[in-house]
Amino acid sequence: MNRLFSWTRFLGVLIKEFIQMKRDRVTFAMMIGMPVMQLLLFGYAIDTDPHNLPTLVEVADESPVVRSLTAAMDTSDYFDFIGIVTSEAESAEALKDGTATVILTVPPGFERDMIRGLRPEILLTVDASDPVAAGGAIGAMNGVVETAMKQSLTGPLSFAAGSEPPFEMVVHRAFNPSEETSINIVPGLLAVILSMTMILITAVAIVRETEKGTMESLIATPVTAAEVMLGKILPYVFVGYVQTFVFLIAARVLFNVPFSGSFLAFFLGFNLYIIVNLAIGFLVSTVARTQMQAMQLSFFTILPTVLLSGFMFPFSAMPGWAQTIGTAIPATHFLRLVRKVMLKGGGLPEVAGNMMAIVVILVVVVAIALRRYRQTLD
Repeated sequence: MNRLFSWTRFLGVLIKEFIQMKRDRVTFAMMIGMPVMQLLLFGYAIDTDPHNLPTLVEVADESPVVRSLTAAMDTSDYFDFIGIVTSEAESAEALKDGTATVILTVPPGFERDMIRGLRPEILLTVDASDPVAAGGAIGAMNGVVETAMKQSLTGPLSFAAGSEPPFEMVVHRAFNPSEETSINIVPGLLAVILSMTMILITAVAIVRETEKGTMESLIATPVTAAEVMLGKILPYVFVGYVQTFVFLIAARVLFNVPFSGSFLAFFLGFNLYIIVNLAIGFLVSTVARTQMQAMQLSFFTILPTVLLSGFMFPFSAMPGWAQTIGTAIPATHFLRLVRKVMLKGGGLPEVAGNMMAIVVILVVVVAIALRRYRQTLD
């Protein structure tokens, strides 16, 4: 009769598991890599305090006060002064296509009206499709105004020094006046959902065939790598269509998210995004040897998609290296595309740059996937 516990049997099982872990290098790398990635991203890359928001100034009155105000904005970490516009149409277009996040509009006769004590208004327009970034910009303006007033309230305006500013700041929250979080989060969810499901189902489906041995029969045929890739990923495009259709209905009915832009721009954009994620799934399948590895690697791509794309945290708040990584993530560009179309009324001209970025990523992923694709079994 065997003893209840045998150290010899226990050590045998323990050594066997260490050997198996050594052989399964992908899983072992995931066990080490995931905590390290989480530590780096949450410790260094995540910041809810936005910086360097692209800012334009629409000036109709060149005065020392205006120059002090724009200089104070330029020296602030919150604003990145990128130029001057001369019309309301230019300002609106810059906000719409994402060139600028903040517009400061100074009316004509601004300094003259201040000297007369009329308290003229300055308009601060912020892109509130991202409420966190908009809130940071609005809050930072108080410090900017205080700095500018100390530098410019001299001479005829010295009477206003030490009191409230001799003008009023009017804030306009464009695209999301009520600053509802759902207006920002829900469009971004489409990018995350499509990325998660498209990569996962493609990678697991292809690796499943390898495990079952049916891939061997396919490789024995004269089918090329490109033909296998297209044949494997295109059926799942239909799944992406269904998900997107359900999402659009739910976004409108449940969360009252508008769709004010071009449907053609949205249609082309989400097709490109579906294809690039399916291609990433195919690439994952060339690395994974088992379905478990395919699932692990697929989930490994989700973390940077959620954290570095601007979905949960303002993209402008991230350090430079994190923004560089985020720029290489398809979700970053698709998220901007969706928000431009749904919230800002954008069309093809406004999203052309975002679609081009997705195309570039797609070409790179396809090239790597085809290179890694094995025509014969190991």
